[in-house]
Amino acid sequence: MSKKKINAGKVEMKLVKMDDVKFNDDLFIPIKSKTIVDSLLSTEGGVFPGTNTVVIGDPGVGKSTVLLDLLAQYNKDGKKVLFISGEMNEIDMYGYVKRYPSFGQLPIMFMNDYTDCPKEAVEQVLDQGYDVVLIDSWAEVTALVADQQNWARKKVESWLLDLLEKNNKANNKLNKHTAFICIQQMTKQGEFAGSNRIKHMTTAMAALRFDGRGRDAERYIEFSKNRRGSVGEKVYFNLARGGKVDYSFEFISEGDGSPLGFQI
Repeated sequence: MSKKKINAGKVEMKLVKMDDVKFNDDLFIPIKSKTIVDSLLSTEGGVFPGTNTVVIGDPGVGKSTVLLDLLAQYNKDGKKVLFISGEMNEIDMYGYVKRYPSFGQLPIMFMNDYTDCPKEAVEQVLDQGYDVVLIDSWAEVTALVADQQNWARKKVESWLLDLLEKNNKANNKLNKHTAFICIQQMTKQGEFAGSNRIKHMTTAMAALRFDGRGRDAERYIEFSKNRRGSVGEKVYFNLARGGKVDYSFEFISEGDGSPLGFQI
């Protein structure tokens, strides 16, 4: 890689031509779930290694279920995955697996097992190298570390973001460019709750919402930010009996409300 150096006082600036930059080819091979969500995650279809996706959603809309379903699909396809649970314990998860049997094969790290050393536990487990890691939720993991370390929330957030970036860049035992999917809390106004650094670092931001109220309310997924794909397109889904997430057969565009003609 050829670089030009410019002396600007005490700062040594480095310029680079993108044509000279070399990347690992694996960074451009998406990890697919074989569901319609792939086409929301990127135009190529799937989540890319070394990326970060943040998901918010209405209470009870099915955030954990939809994302665990994706993780189970990745796991079934032979990818190395991990679920870091800051909200559910073993009993909660046991009931979940009864409804969604495919979740039973997922490797899970229950944060309540590491209340005395949560920071070290997360660092050590991520160093094993994963293709995709789901964190549920960002707020619970940071709160646990903040309490144990006696750190301010901002310091914990900085530590976790640095840890994600380290694994994005494959600085772990298996040299895996880890993709992270993180569930985050919302404000009372229903917006993303978090610092600007989280917003800037994320590759994509999605929301799972209810459309309507009561028993007739429908569920949908929509991306508001996506460096690899489209935004403003809704995919409707149902949490069906028998451990299945059913998706609609077409995208609905926010632009004019017309279907985009994507079929599975």
